[in-house]
Amino acid sequence: MPTIEVKKDLLFKALGREYSFEEFDELGFEFGLEAEEPEEEEILQNPDLANVWKIEIPANRYDLLCIEGMSRALLVFLEKKQCPRYKTVKPQKFQQMKILQATKQVRPFGVAAVLRNIKFTPDSYKSFIELQDKLHHNLCRRRTLVAIGTHDLDTIQGPFIYDAKAPKDIKFKPLSQAKEFTAPEMMEMYSVSHCKFMQMIQVINL
Repeated sequence: MPTIEVKKDLLFKALGREYSFEEFDELGFEFGLEAEEPEEEEILQNPDLANVWKIEIPANRYDLLCIEGMSRALLVFLEKKQCPRYKTVKPQKFQQMKILQATKQVRPFGVAAVLRNIKFTPDSYKSFIELQDKLHHNLCRRRTLVAIGTHDLDTIQGPFIYDAKAPKDIKFKPLSQAKEFTAPEMMEMYSVSHCKFMQMIQVINL
């Protein structure tokens, strides 16, 4: 089953109260979650882990892969919050996304939605990106079935074109980057970053 890490202070804020590990472990058991505290040795190596719990969630509950979804589900379970009801709203202006013929050979279907009045904090933005990444690795089967993209509508305007191009012809500005990359350049950048990350882990393990 998937396991996520949550910051205790953010979890307590979302739930409206603080919990001891024993209290939360009991709540999690009743709901269907399994919590784990970091070992003392782990905390000595990384003091930030003192504020982190690892929580194992059911494989079919993708809504629990982020702290926002988990806290909402627990509050509903505790009868402190109503189960949310979502509805579509007719916009003043419709957005259009066109899937080109070349793209249909790779991604024959596409779905787009506009979410309005969204305000991110650094923590909620990080949680949002991590949720998208977890969905890619699990439900989306490492993007072989589905690929999710999120864009700031304040910085772009339609109509939107979903196209498929040769890697060298693709130009893309990744999140947290200041310039555009071609697809090969982007893959090389992430490959180097991944190698450095793995080397860092090896050093820590030594």
